[in-house]
Amino acid sequence: MVDKVFITGASGFIAQHIVKLFISNGYYVIGTVRSADKGEKLKANLKSNNFKYEIVPDITAEGAFNEALKSNPNIKYLLHTASPFTYDTTDPEHDLIIPAIKGTENILNSVYEFQPSIEKVVITSSDAAIYSADDEQNSSLSFNEQSWNDISYRDSLKNAVSAYYGAKSFAEKLSWKFLEEKKPNFKLISVNPVYVFGPQAFLNEVKPTLNVSNELIHNLIKIGPNDSFDNDKGGFIDVRDVAKAHLYAIEKEELIGKRVFMTNGHFSVQMMLDIINEKFPQLKSKIPTGTPGSGPTDIKTLATVDNTQTRNLLKFEFISLDKIVTDTIQQVYDAKAKL
Repeated sequence: MVDKVFITGASGFIAQHIVKLFISNGYYVIGTVRSADKGEKLKANLKSNNFKYEIVPDITAEGAFNEALKSNPNIKYLLHTASPFTYDTTDPEHDLIIPAIKGTENILNSVYEFQPSIEKVVITSSDAAIYSADDEQNSSLSFNEQSWNDISYRDSLKNAVSAYYGAKSFAEKLSWKFLEEKKPNFKLISVNPVYVFGPQAFLNEVKPTLNVSNELIHNLIKIGPNDSFDNDKGGFIDVRDVAKAHLYAIEKEELIGKRVFMTNGHFSVQMMLDIINEKFPQLKSKIPTGTPGSGPTDIKTLATVDNTQTRNLLKFEFISLDKIVTDTIQQVYDAKAKL
């Protein structure tokens, strides 16, 4: 009998990779989407009889997931990936914090009430639950899988960035508290990625504007040679590795009760630009050069991170920044060639 996996937010950037990977590994996936259009497009891309979708238009609505779970018996695993990630908002509490908290609360309550057969729940959290935005930029600090962002609700309302960091922290803490207080049948694992980059799961998902993280890479080939750019910096990980971590979370017993901190080091946008200029010589003189080679200096201001525990549990090699940037840009050109 094929194991059933329920995945919320199935049409998201990370989630599409997860759905695709699980189906290729023999699982039957039930994914929630906000509309029939999103569900039909994902179904067409997957081309698999082992996928169906359920429409959940608003994850914050009371009992949002009840019907979707009640109508799909004998689910074995559940992955909760549905949570907004955007800094383009004038109402961060409504657009980021409330959906993260209520969405998590709703899915856990629905599992507890209607799907006692579920053995493992995997929460797609974030490094934002490990440290604050300010602490991440403080080179005197160090963080690992046991670290927590203890931002207050009041402080999280300051702006979109603090709201996102607060939202991920509040939602993950709620999950572990639920486990402690309700003592459900399922085991819990969280996956905490840093900035997630990499190609789209499907070529037709390449849009003029990509998701928030990938647009840092994509933007570099959309601006002119004399244009300035924000030299953002932080942790990086490939979306394909994040998807693999979710698979391992349900297949490896050693990951039960763990926070899986997904990072493969630090990046700066300048480092990404250096890679593009090296790997795509046809772009020479068409895009900026910035300050080549300054990347290692750029990232010295970032906090130290240690995910040794995660690497020892997963036992696979993470994809390099070089390959992430190259694959992402190459896919953009492949998509253009298809038009």
